[in-house]
Amino acid sequence: MRLVVLSDTHAPRRWKSCPPAVAEHLRGADLILHAGDVCTAEVLVELAAYAPVRAVLGNNDGPDVAVWGAPETMELQVDGLRIGMIHDSGQATGRTARMRHRFPDADLVVFGHSHIPMDLTGDGVRIFNPGSPTDRRRQPHSTVGVLDIEDGRVVEARILPVT
Repeated sequence: MRLVVLSDTHAPRRWKSCPPAVAEHLRGADLILHAGDVCTAEVLVELAAYAPVRAVLGNNDGPDVAVWGAPETMELQVDGLRIGMIHDSGQATGRTARMRHRFPDADLVVFGHSHIPMDLTGDGVRIFNPGSPTDRRRQPHSTVGVLDIEDGRVVEARILPVT
């Protein structure tokens, strides 16, 4: 299965509509994960035209994102891989231990908030932040994540520039 992972789209200020470079990665996705700060549910509706969407609430999300169905945290299983999702994983120090404690059964935790792309393993859990496709802040590029999942494991994880 191919998962496209997004976070921090910040619509409508940053995301007016799906950027073409992002849409290129969404085509062929089996599932889209959004780690919060969507800001308006319209983005989730737009993403759902490409593939099913699962999302969590971010600190900038409006009530319409919650009404759409985004909880504060989520646990799901994709092709045998146990995934936890949260927007803000807290400070960098102790992050993997904190995510292992928060999601004790997860193989992978997807998060956002910092806009800093990250793929890191520690304390028995892999954590993955796709960065932001629209607001790179101090990063060299805006980014999305792509995860290829097979038989309960991540076969390939990529953080790809979209600017």
